[in-house]
Amino acid sequence: MSYLSPVPRTCLVVDDSRVVRKVATRILEQLHFEAAEACDGLEALAYCRALMPEAILLDWTMPGMDGLEFLKRLRREPGGDKPVVIFCTVENEPQRIAQALEHGADEYIMKPFDGDILESKFAEAGLL
Repeated sequence: MSYLSPVPRTCLVVDDSRVVRKVATRILEQLHFEAAEACDGLEALAYCRALMPEAILLDWTMPGMDGLEFLKRLRREPGGDKPVVIFCTVENEPQRIAQALEHGADEYIMKPFDGDILESKFAEAGLL
């Protein structure tokens, strides 16, 4: 993992699991991203309104506001069409994946994930 970018790239990790956020943040930092964390869709939306990230790694099932509702609201925000959104979830039903993609998700990762999977999906999404 030796991707270098002249400008720091930002990724918001949105997951109600602190462990998942920390693991993802470590991997993203190895990929030369500045990572921020949010524990649910409400916190993530507030973050995006203040500072729109380049990428968002998004869980589906969270309290407060789930990932799909966050995605719908994000895409209506000024600049909300810009971030690459990668769902990272245990949801594996084809109709749920299709629903996420229909509402603006760019990629989809199944949990559990590792550094190679994350790096591959970020590359496929044009982030690396």
